[in-house]
Amino acid sequence: MRAVRRGAALATAIAVLVGAGASAAAAPPPGPLTATSPTGPALPDVAPPAAPLTNLDHLDALLDTVSPAAVPGHTTYRLAAEPDLLAPWTYADAPAAPGEPYRRVGGGTLDPTTGDWSQGAYNADDVTRAAVVYVRHWRQTGDAASRDTAYELLRLVAYLQTTEGPDAGAVVLWMQPDGDLNPSAEPVELPDPSDSDTSYWVARTLWALGEGYAAFAAGGEEDRAFAAFLRDRLHLTLGAVEREDLASYGRYLVADGERTPAWLVADAADATAEAVVGLTAYAGAAPQDARARRDLRQLAEGVAAMGDPALAGDRRHWPYGAVLPWARSTSQWHAWASYTPAALAGAATALGDDALLRPAVADATSFTPTLLTGTGLVNAWAPAPTELVSIAYGVDSRVQSLLAVADASGAEGPRALAGVAASWFFGANAAGEPVYDPATGVTNDGVAPDGTVNANSGAESTIHGLLTMLALDAAPDVRALATATPELLGRDGLVAVEGEAATGGEVVTPASAWTGESSWSGGAHLRLRAGGSATWAVPADDQPRSVEPVTWRPASGTGALTRWSGGRGSLGVLRSGDLGAQGVTAVPGALLPQRLTRPLPPGATELTVAVRRGTADVDAVLLRPEVSRLELGGDGRRTTLLASAVDGPRTAAVHAGGDATASRYDARGRLVDVVPLRGATATVVVPAAGTVLVRG
Repeated sequence: MRAVRRGAALATAIAVLVGAGASAAAAPPPGPLTATSPTGPALPDVAPPAAPLTNLDHLDALLDTVSPAAVPGHTTYRLAAEPDLLAPWTYADAPAAPGEPYRRVGGGTLDPTTGDWSQGAYNADDVTRAAVVYVRHWRQTGDAASRDTAYELLRLVAYLQTTEGPDAGAVVLWMQPDGDLNPSAEPVELPDPSDSDTSYWVARTLWALGEGYAAFAAGGEEDRAFAAFLRDRLHLTLGAVEREDLASYGRYLVADGERTPAWLVADAADATAEAVVGLTAYAGAAPQDARARRDLRQLAEGVAAMGDPALAGDRRHWPYGAVLPWARSTSQWHAWASYTPAALAGAATALGDDALLRPAVADATSFTPTLLTGTGLVNAWAPAPTELVSIAYGVDSRVQSLLAVADASGAEGPRALAGVAASWFFGANAAGEPVYDPATGVTNDGVAPDGTVNANSGAESTIHGLLTMLALDAAPDVRALATATPELLGRDGLVAVEGEAATGGEVVTPASAWTGESSWSGGAHLRLRAGGSATWAVPADDQPRSVEPVTWRPASGTGALTRWSGGRGSLGVLRSGDLGAQGVTAVPGALLPQRLTRPLPPGATELTVAVRRGTADVDAVLLRPEVSRLELGGDGRRTTLLASAVDGPRTAAVHAGGDATASRYDARGRLVDVVPLRGATATVVVPAAGTVLVRG
């Protein structure tokens, strides 16, 4: 995401991303995280595909030649001898008519006199990630053209770095079509100028330089000379991160009473994770570089701290095991840039540190199944599901993370989940249509919750679609699962009932849904004062459902006392006060879910709250069945994902189609067994807090 430090509203950030242009036994007890699962197929054996999914044609078409001048503080490898570089245009508008090409577009508005864009034509975020695509394609296929393109893109990555002065090692974000740098874009992005502090584009520069070094260092003499240059530029950027971020290593911030690390790049675990991915690749190729390994460890520890149970919760409590992305909020998670599990899994392996792996496993095996069976891979829960658009960046982040966790932990469950997640590209989305075309390499810019597809295909979407396709081409079993049943048949998982949908109380619509650190779901909420009550009509379910009201919790004071009931019985009492010190968050207090002590019983269709003391602001009520499910289909086949949120085994009826198998995984994603199913329907036992993948 071409993000500021989240000073802008979350909804605005989304608009940038998807707007114009862009047996009945319980599971075995937990063992070591690195233990190998029981022998047995997690996914069916399949023959290697006849043709790769990865097609670079559209990304190639986004590339343009740029010849920047040598200006103070900006140069690159052999610039005088080789003045031409490559850069991807930021956006690409869909063809106006069949057969016409995509129209390449810059960021912001175009000045027809100068040819400049108010932001620029090319940006460091896309240049760096495009370089990663070509590096990975070259390494995976041996393609010489991808090697050459990676070389040119990495030279531009280095040119965007500031090489001297107090901001040395930082990165200018935007470049105009003629190669002029634009350090201060309009609208303003923070930091401003863009090379005045560390940022997402600094983190992505480390990603590209690290993967680029690992690739070129393995080549011949000419490649190794370029790798040495990349190593020097990686050290340059490490200097900025050490100066601006790692100088605070070991110190902590306070965010709504919780402790968060003070040494993350841009205060963001998601940005830091992308730097960690690159440093992990670099450390594997340069194990003697003690400085880089030290910085890798410290940055990875910062990301892992955002997955501490005090922040990440568990399968039953917000945010359900997710590694939170931002040190300045305890009440939001977003899908874009959510490579945190991938980064931690890779760093755990590179550094031999299982402590880094634990939060990655929790995110992959607890939060991601909750997400898949609930809203699907939407952009944000903040903390109720608030941004229901889905984009390639978010989906790719989940796929890469699941595969990395499977590789690092030896658990097969995340690998199966990766196939389910990747099916979004092939039609398992709100539109019911493929958003990646292997014939052209086009990845559409997003899918709205009403099923509308943004038919544009800018650099970011194209890049992350291709990163997923490269991963699938390298894993035929995961590809087979992703492509076999690409039709979304239905979900029964976590749902949000809007507070303002109740009968009773006052509906409040704030000027902005964004609080500075979270979002009011639906842009409004329900306000109830002492003595008041409200009732929601809720859909019936044949299972008990946990109930989690999302309410405004003040930083101090007694707050509200509310009593909840449903299904002719009491569900529990909530006290919203004394959240803790505001610290670095934008506003005192926070929107947070609180779980009631008793579930809503099966068949219940009403939920009631009565306020005993204070004023209650209810944003939404989250309901989740004990066993959630996702149903996918296609060509007469069906895939069912079951995910348990309870501590004991549960049974679930599934469609078997006469001949199916159920792969059962424990709470840490390790394979328990593979059970054959016979008959049109069958009953399976879902392990405690585990998952089941049924294929028939």
